Amino acid sequence: MRKNLFKSFFLLGILFSIVGCSEEYLEEPKPAGQVSEEVVFNSRAGVEAYISGIHRAARDQFTTGHDAGGINSMYYARAVKGNDIIQGPTWFRFDYEQANREPTYRRTNFSWEFPYFMINQANTLINGIEASETLSDEEKAELMGQGLALRAFYYFQLAMEFQHTYTYDATLPAPPIYLELSLEGKPMSTLQEMYDLIISDLTTAVDGLNDSRLNKSYINKAVAQGILARVYQVTENWEGAEEMANAAYGGDVSAVLDASTYDDGFNEMSNPEWLWAMPQYADQTMYYFSAPHAQADFEHPSYQGTYINSNFVDEFSDTDVRKLFLAYNPDVSWQNYITTKFNFVDFGVDFAIMRYAEMILIEAEALYWQGQVDAAHDLLYKLQLNRDPQAVKSGATGQVVLEEILVERRKELYGEIGVEWFDAKRLRRGIFRDANHRVVVDLAADDKRFFLKVPQDEIDANDAIDDSVNANR
Repeated sequence: MRKNLFKSFFLLGILFSIVGCSEEYLEEPKPAGQVSEEVVFNSRAGVEAYISGIHRAARDQFTTGHDAGGINSMYYARAVKGNDIIQGPTWFRFDYEQANREPTYRRTNFSWEFPYFMINQANTLINGIEASETLSDEEKAELMGQGLALRAFYYFQLAMEFQHTYTYDATLPAPPIYLELSLEGKPMSTLQEMYDLIISDLTTAVDGLNDSRLNKSYINKAVAQGILARVYQVTENWEGAEEMANAAYGGDVSAVLDASTYDDGFNEMSNPEWLWAMPQYADQTMYYFSAPHAQADFEHPSYQGTYINSNFVDEFSDTDVRKLFLAYNPDVSWQNYITTKFNFVDFGVDFAIMRYAEMILIEAEALYWQGQVDAAHDLLYKLQLNRDPQAVKSGATGQVVLEEILVERRKELYGEIGVEWFDAKRLRRGIFRDANHRVVVDLAADDKRFFLKVPQDEIDANDAIDDSVNANR
């Protein structure tokens, strides 16, 4: 494995000259030196400071490339691979062109190294808590739940990025699994082994966590349930997806949706519709690494590289609060529209990692796949009516209801989590672009371009993996 996987980063914001563990301090850790593992895991305050450091690392500028800065970069690279968004010739253009998967490319290296970096921190957290002789059993369950959910989340990213979807063939090779710090590279695992770990980690996390947390950047029970709902979508455990999604948003649509906030710029984690977020502070900003905001906002200084397909714009009614599009250049088809959804008014924009609306739509889809089509349609309409007070429930039946749900997912989540790519991959449908695009590249169902090759750096550094791993990839 690459050497940065094995570094034990006890300086990740753990350093707390025992100033106390106030919420403000935990939100903005300022490393100043090194602290031993024994000190960190000797108290709840020490562990929470370490967790704060992990979350701080997640929103750092991980590479020098503005298309490879954090989890938001992985999400947006997926977002531009679909039909709804058109990326101009700026950052993320190679992802848009479906030409960014070779073993020496930055995208491939980043999408491998960043999740493993985060997994390494989560493993240090999990193992330190487990070995602690001072934390109570209750504290261990809750704190370890955060580490397990975080580890599962990043293994899930690796599984999605480096192999076909789970239902294609769960016996296929997947990235190596590490449960502790190691100086020895491990061989590739299988998708089955990786998803078994992901689901085990998340179910344990759900059991151990509660509803409390310091702020929305931390993982509580609802966040772990939301991650598990996504995983169950991919593995097609629809009963589990329904249960976890419903639990994540609480089962009351009106309580978690506030249509009046949809056009607030998607840059403040105080938004009541956000379940899990990545905040930015004045002294910790990602600047132009802040995709999607730094790509999509044309009103403020940014790369102004993202356009919206006019055929996607046509999917929205004029009374839908999500219809945040402006006519831009009528003479160039791929520049017809831009979006005002993402506001880059300053460099301190927050990112939504997960929103309640997504959970509602996961539950609706899960109900559909379990044969409860009318219930799925009713739930879908509740969200549609919130977004558009003049919405009329369609007369759709059967599979048409599923298509409505998938369109609603695109309308609700465009530019955020790569929903179009995620759905096409897990449902094995492919992505087909229309003529409005700057580059028309179609992906058939199960196309190999839905996943990346194993980085050459990993092959060179890991004796358990050789060049054959990329054969036929």
